[in-house]
Amino acid sequence: MARPNEKGVVEGIVKYARLNFMVPVPQVKDFDELNQYLLEGCRDDMNRRLRGNTLMKWEILEEDRCAMQPLPASAFEACRTVSAGVNSELLVRFDRNDYSVPLEYAFRQVTVKGFVERVEICHYNMIIAIHTRCWDKEQQVFDPLHYLPLLERKPGSLPYAKPLQKLKLPECFSIIQQRLEAEQIDGRRQYIRIIRLLEKYTISQLAAAIETALRLRTCSSDAVAQLLPDALPWRQRMFELAGREHLRYVQIMPNSIKVYGNLLLRGEVI
Repeated sequence: MARPNEKGVVEGIVKYARLNFMVPVPQVKDFDELNQYLLEGCRDDMNRRLRGNTLMKWEILEEDRCAMQPLPASAFEACRTVSAGVNSELLVRFDRNDYSVPLEYAFRQVTVKGFVERVEICHYNMIIAIHTRCWDKEQQVFDPLHYLPLLERKPGSLPYAKPLQKLKLPECFSIIQQRLEAEQIDGRRQYIRIIRLLEKYTISQLAAAIETALRLRTCSSDAVAQLLPDALPWRQRMFELAGREHLRYVQIMPNSIKVYGNLLLRGEVI
Protein backbone atom coordinates (compact mmCIF):
# COMPACT_ATOMS: atom_id res chain seq x y z
CA MET A 1 0.00 0.00 0.00
CA ALA A 2 1.33 3.43 -0.95
CA ARG A 3 2.11 5.65 2.03
CA PRO A 4 3.40 9.24 2.16
CA ASN A 5 6.68 8.23 3.78
CA GLU A 6 8.73 10.48 1.51
CA LYS A 7 6.93 13.70 2.33
CA GLY A 8 9.86 14.91 4.42
CA VAL A 9 12.25 14.22 1.55
CA VAL A 10 10.05 16.27 -0.82
CA GLU A 11 9.95 19.17 1.62
CA GLY A 12 13.72 18.99 1.98
CA ILE A 13 14.20 19.17 -1.79
CA VAL A 14 11.85 22.17 -1.98
CA LYS A 15 13.82 23.89 0.79
CA TYR A 16 17.12 23.22 -0.98
CA ALA A 17 15.76 24.58 -4.28
CA ARG A 18 14.39 27.71 -2.59
CA LEU A 19 17.63 28.49 -0.78
CA ASN A 20 19.87 27.80 -3.77
CA PHE A 21 17.75 29.00 -6.72
CA MET A 22 15.54 31.72 -5.22
CA VAL A 23 17.91 33.46 -2.80
CA PRO A 24 18.64 36.18 -3.65
CA VAL A 25 15.41 36.80 -5.58
CA PRO A 26 16.11 36.26 -9.32
CA GLN A 27 15.86 39.43 -11.41
CA VAL A 28 13.84 38.36 -14.46
CA LYS A 29 11.37 40.12 -16.76
CA ASP A 30 8.74 37.37 -17.12
CA PHE A 31 7.83 33.77 -16.29
CA ASP A 32 9.57 32.41 -19.39
CA GLU A 33 12.90 33.86 -18.27
CA LEU A 34 12.31 32.63 -14.71
CA ASN A 35 11.53 29.10 -15.92
CA GLN A 36 14.68 29.08 -18.05
CA TYR A 37 16.73 30.25 -15.06
CA LEU A 38 15.30 27.49 -12.84
CA LEU A 39 15.83 24.86 -15.55
CA GLU A 40 19.51 25.77 -15.86
CA GLY A 41 19.87 25.64 -12.07
CA CYS A 42 18.31 22.18 -11.93
CA ARG A 43 20.59 20.92 -14.69
CA ASP A 44 23.67 22.24 -12.91
CA ASP A 45 22.47 20.58 -9.71
CA MET A 46 22.52 17.20 -11.47
CA ASN A 47 26.32 17.23 -11.13
CA ARG A 48 26.07 17.29 -7.33
CA ARG A 49 26.87 14.19 -5.24
CA LEU A 50 24.35 13.42 -2.51
CA ARG A 51 25.54 12.70 0.99
CA GLY A 52 26.02 8.97 1.54
CA ASN A 53 26.23 8.19 -2.20
CA THR A 54 29.19 7.63 -4.44
CA LEU A 55 27.28 8.52 -7.57
CA MET A 56 26.31 11.89 -8.97
CA LYS A 57 22.62 12.82 -9.16
CA TRP A 58 22.52 12.39 -12.92
CA GLU A 59 23.94 8.85 -12.56
CA ILE A 60 21.26 7.95 -10.00
CA LEU A 61 18.62 9.36 -12.36
CA GLU A 62 19.82 7.13 -15.19
CA GLU A 63 19.45 4.08 -12.93
CA ASP A 64 15.92 5.14 -11.93
CA ARG A 65 14.88 5.63 -15.55
CA CYS A 66 15.17 1.90 -16.13
CA ALA A 67 12.20 1.37 -13.80
CA MET A 68 10.18 4.36 -15.03
CA GLN A 69 7.14 4.04 -17.26
CA PRO A 70 7.17 5.79 -20.67
CA LEU A 71 5.91 9.36 -20.89
CA PRO A 72 2.26 9.84 -21.95
CA ALA A 73 1.53 10.52 -25.62
CA SER A 74 0.26 14.03 -24.89
CA ALA A 75 2.00 16.58 -22.71
CA PHE A 76 0.52 17.42 -19.32
CA GLU A 77 -1.34 20.74 -19.29
CA ALA A 78 -0.48 22.63 -16.12
CA CYS A 79 -3.81 24.38 -15.83
CA ARG A 80 -7.10 24.43 -14.00
CA THR A 81 -9.96 23.19 -16.19
CA VAL A 82 -13.62 24.01 -15.62
CA SER A 83 -16.84 23.85 -17.63
CA ALA A 84 -18.88 27.03 -17.93
CA GLY A 85 -21.68 28.62 -19.95
CA VAL A 86 -21.53 31.72 -22.16
CA ASN A 87 -24.08 34.40 -21.26
CA SER A 88 -25.93 36.93 -23.41
CA GLU A 89 -23.02 39.39 -23.16
CA LEU A 90 -20.63 36.83 -24.75
CA LEU A 91 -18.86 36.42 -21.40
CA VAL A 92 -17.82 33.26 -19.59
CA ARG A 93 -16.87 33.33 -15.90
CA PHE A 94 -13.65 31.82 -14.59
CA ASP A 95 -12.03 32.43 -11.22
CA ARG A 96 -14.44 35.33 -10.48
CA ASN A 97 -13.56 37.15 -13.72
CA ASP A 98 -15.42 37.30 -17.04
CA TYR A 99 -13.76 36.61 -20.41
CA SER A 100 -15.27 37.20 -23.85
CA VAL A 101 -15.86 34.70 -26.67
CA PRO A 102 -16.92 35.11 -30.33
CA LEU A 103 -20.57 35.85 -31.08
CA GLU A 104 -21.36 32.43 -32.55
CA TYR A 105 -20.71 30.73 -29.19
CA ALA A 106 -23.29 32.70 -27.20
CA PHE A 107 -25.36 30.52 -24.80
CA ARG A 108 -23.12 27.49 -25.38
CA GLN A 109 -21.19 25.36 -22.93
CA VAL A 110 -17.43 25.75 -23.16
CA THR A 111 -14.32 24.50 -21.40
CA VAL A 112 -12.08 27.07 -19.72
CA LYS A 113 -8.40 26.30 -19.10
CA GLY A 114 -6.66 28.62 -16.67
CA PHE A 115 -2.88 28.68 -17.02
CA VAL A 116 -0.57 30.94 -15.03
CA GLU A 117 -0.25 33.56 -17.76
CA ARG A 118 -3.29 32.97 -19.98
CA VAL A 119 -6.85 31.69 -20.17
CA GLU A 120 -7.90 29.45 -23.05
CA ILE A 121 -11.58 28.95 -23.86
CA CYS A 122 -12.40 25.84 -25.88
CA HIS A 123 -15.51 24.49 -27.60
CA TYR A 124 -15.02 20.75 -27.85
CA ASN A 125 -11.41 20.40 -29.11
CA MET A 126 -11.17 23.85 -30.71
CA ILE A 127 -9.69 26.92 -28.98
CA ILE A 128 -12.12 29.78 -29.63
CA ALA A 129 -10.51 32.51 -27.48
CA ILE A 130 -7.25 33.24 -25.65
CA HIS A 131 -6.88 36.00 -23.06
CA THR A 132 -4.13 37.17 -20.77
CA ARG A 133 -5.11 35.89 -17.35
CA CYS A 134 -6.45 38.50 -14.96
CA TRP A 135 -5.43 37.98 -11.33
CA ASP A 136 -7.79 40.65 -9.99
CA LYS A 137 -11.37 39.85 -9.10
CA GLU A 138 -14.73 40.82 -10.62
CA GLN A 139 -13.11 42.15 -13.82
CA GLN A 140 -14.26 41.88 -17.43
CA VAL A 141 -11.65 40.96 -20.04
CA PHE A 142 -12.76 41.73 -23.60
CA ASP A 143 -11.49 41.00 -27.06
CA PRO A 144 -13.06 43.84 -29.11
CA LEU A 145 -13.17 41.67 -32.24
CA HIS A 146 -15.70 39.39 -30.55
CA TYR A 147 -18.28 42.20 -30.49
CA LEU A 148 -17.89 43.73 -33.95
CA PRO A 149 -20.46 41.45 -35.70
CA LEU A 150 -23.01 42.42 -33.03
CA LEU A 151 -22.20 46.13 -33.41
CA GLU A 152 -22.75 45.92 -37.15
CA ARG A 153 -26.31 44.82 -36.41
CA LYS A 154 -26.76 47.59 -33.85
CA PRO A 155 -24.52 50.48 -35.00
CA GLY A 156 -26.19 52.90 -32.61
CA SER A 157 -24.40 51.14 -29.73
CA LEU A 158 -20.94 52.06 -31.05
CA PRO A 159 -20.33 55.13 -28.81
CA TYR A 160 -21.29 53.13 -25.71
CA ALA A 161 -19.54 49.84 -26.54
CA LYS A 162 -17.47 48.99 -23.47
CA PRO A 163 -15.36 46.31 -25.24
CA LEU A 164 -14.01 48.97 -27.66
CA GLN A 165 -13.04 51.52 -25.03
CA LYS A 166 -9.58 50.02 -24.50
CA LEU A 167 -8.94 49.46 -28.20
CA LYS A 168 -6.07 51.80 -29.08
CA LEU A 169 -6.41 52.92 -32.69
CA PRO A 170 -4.43 55.48 -34.72
CA GLU A 171 -5.92 58.92 -35.35
CA CYS A 172 -6.85 58.06 -38.95
CA PHE A 173 -9.61 55.77 -37.63
CA SER A 174 -11.29 58.69 -35.89
CA ILE A 175 -10.96 60.89 -38.98
CA ILE A 176 -12.56 58.39 -41.34
CA GLN A 177 -15.34 57.72 -38.81
CA GLN A 178 -16.19 61.43 -38.65
CA ARG A 179 -16.22 61.74 -42.44
CA LEU A 180 -18.37 58.68 -42.92
CA GLU A 181 -20.94 59.74 -40.33
CA ALA A 182 -21.06 63.27 -41.79
CA GLU A 183 -21.30 62.29 -45.47
CA GLN A 184 -23.23 59.01 -45.57
CA ILE A 185 -26.54 57.90 -44.12
CA ASP A 186 -25.10 54.53 -43.07
CA GLY A 187 -21.71 56.03 -42.17
CA ARG A 188 -21.54 54.45 -38.75
CA ARG A 189 -22.24 51.00 -40.15
CA GLN A 190 -19.63 51.62 -42.85
CA TYR A 191 -17.09 52.47 -40.14
CA ILE A 192 -17.90 49.28 -38.23
CA ARG A 193 -17.31 47.29 -41.42
CA ILE A 194 -13.91 48.95 -41.69
CA ILE A 195 -13.12 48.01 -38.08
CA ARG A 196 -14.18 44.44 -38.82
CA LEU A 197 -11.27 44.20 -41.25
CA LEU A 198 -9.15 43.81 -38.10
CA GLU A 199 -10.46 40.25 -38.01
CA LYS A 200 -8.08 39.52 -40.89
CA TYR A 201 -5.50 42.32 -40.95
CA THR A 202 -3.28 44.01 -38.38
CA ILE A 203 -3.89 47.53 -37.09
CA SER A 204 -0.86 48.85 -39.00
CA GLN A 205 -2.06 47.32 -42.30
CA LEU A 206 -5.57 48.70 -41.87
CA ALA A 207 -4.26 52.12 -40.80
CA ALA A 208 -2.14 52.34 -43.96
CA ALA A 209 -5.17 51.50 -46.10
CA ILE A 210 -7.31 54.11 -44.31
CA GLU A 211 -4.67 56.82 -44.77
CA THR A 212 -4.49 56.02 -48.48
CA ALA A 213 -8.29 56.14 -48.76
CA LEU A 214 -8.35 59.52 -47.02
CA ARG A 215 -5.79 60.91 -49.47
CA LEU A 216 -7.87 59.59 -52.40
CA ARG A 217 -11.05 61.05 -50.83
CA THR A 218 -12.81 57.70 -50.95
CA CYS A 219 -13.86 56.52 -47.53
CA SER A 220 -16.28 53.63 -48.01
CA SER A 221 -15.58 50.25 -46.44
CA ASP A 222 -15.28 48.65 -49.90
CA ALA A 223 -12.70 51.22 -50.94
CA VAL A 224 -10.60 50.63 -47.82
CA ALA A 225 -10.82 46.86 -48.34
CA GLN A 226 -9.45 47.25 -51.87
CA LEU A 227 -6.36 48.99 -50.51
CA LEU A 228 -5.38 46.14 -48.19
CA PRO A 229 -2.81 43.42 -48.99
CA ASP A 230 -4.06 40.45 -51.07
CA ALA A 231 -7.41 42.17 -51.70
CA LEU A 232 -9.41 40.65 -54.54
CA PRO A 233 -9.44 42.63 -57.81
CA TRP A 234 -12.37 45.00 -58.03
CA ARG A 235 -13.65 43.49 -61.30
CA GLN A 236 -13.70 40.03 -59.73
CA ARG A 237 -15.50 41.26 -56.62
CA MET A 238 -18.19 42.90 -58.79
CA PHE A 239 -19.24 39.55 -60.27
CA GLU A 240 -18.85 37.24 -57.29
CA LEU A 241 -22.42 37.05 -56.02
CA ALA A 242 -23.17 34.26 -53.56
CA GLY A 243 -25.23 31.57 -55.29
CA ARG A 244 -25.52 33.63 -58.51
CA GLU A 245 -22.29 32.89 -60.31
CA HIS A 246 -24.26 32.56 -63.57
CA LEU A 247 -24.59 36.36 -63.65
CA ARG A 248 -20.93 36.46 -64.64
CA TYR A 249 -21.98 35.38 -68.15
CA VAL A 250 -24.72 37.97 -68.64
CA GLN A 251 -23.81 40.31 -71.49
CA ILE A 252 -25.07 43.89 -71.70
CA MET A 253 -25.30 45.47 -75.11
CA PRO A 254 -23.39 48.76 -75.51
CA ASN A 255 -25.48 51.93 -75.58
CA SER A 256 -26.22 53.48 -78.96
CA ILE A 257 -27.36 57.04 -79.67
CA LYS A 258 -29.48 55.67 -82.52
CA VAL A 259 -31.79 53.96 -80.04
CA TYR A 260 -32.39 57.26 -78.30
CA GLY A 261 -33.01 58.96 -81.67
CA ASN A 262 -35.65 56.38 -82.60
CA LEU A 263 -37.46 57.05 -79.34
CA LEU A 264 -37.48 60.78 -80.14
CA LEU A 265 -38.97 60.15 -83.57
CA ARG A 266 -41.73 58.04 -82.08
CA GLY A 267 -42.43 60.68 -79.44
CA GLU A 268 -41.70 58.31 -76.53
CA VAL A 269 -39.19 60.67 -74.92
CA ILE A 270 -40.48 63.80 -73.22
